[in-house]
Amino acid sequence: MSEQNEQQKRIDELYDLVEGIETAMFVTQRDDGQLVSRPMATQKRNPVADLWFVTDIESNKIDELDEHPLINLSYFSTKSYEWVSVSGSATISTDRAKIRELYQPDWKMWFGELDDVRNGGPDDPRLALILVNAESVIYMKREKSKPEILFELIKGRITGERPELGSVKSVSL
Repeated sequence: MSEQNEQQKRIDELYDLVEGIETAMFVTQRDDGQLVSRPMATQKRNPVADLWFVTDIESNKIDELDEHPLINLSYFSTKSYEWVSVSGSATISTDRAKIRELYQPDWKMWFGELDDVRNGGPDDPRLALILVNAESVIYMKREKSKPEILFELIKGRITGERPELGSVKSVSL
């Protein structure tokens, strides 16, 4: 398999993992240097960005991203023990046309209705997009069946040896 095909396979694996896990811990940096993480739902794959999220334009993370656009996203599946770590940079977009295009009805529950304008709909001025440009990704893809994973975990507890759950791979974008 060519290097380009292998790279594309890894990118496809990455997106499959992210879609299966759904929620990322989105890590930003405050002005005092402290890291802050919060759970955020990754939106469906779209050519607008490598990964993207919807947020409230008035949230603290917007200020953090304005000053420090480098971010980390971490995903972990308790079902499969698979994980993903994405390092990259984030850009904020308040492009109303793009927000309307990408809008999902379930966003409304996160914003609530405050008045006729701030109602959680696609024209709500609080809605903003965070577009993430992934620069490097490290992930672990499970290569064994669930019974084999369970066996590895039990064996590891008994022997004290590290369980072999899958292989760690990386992608530089």
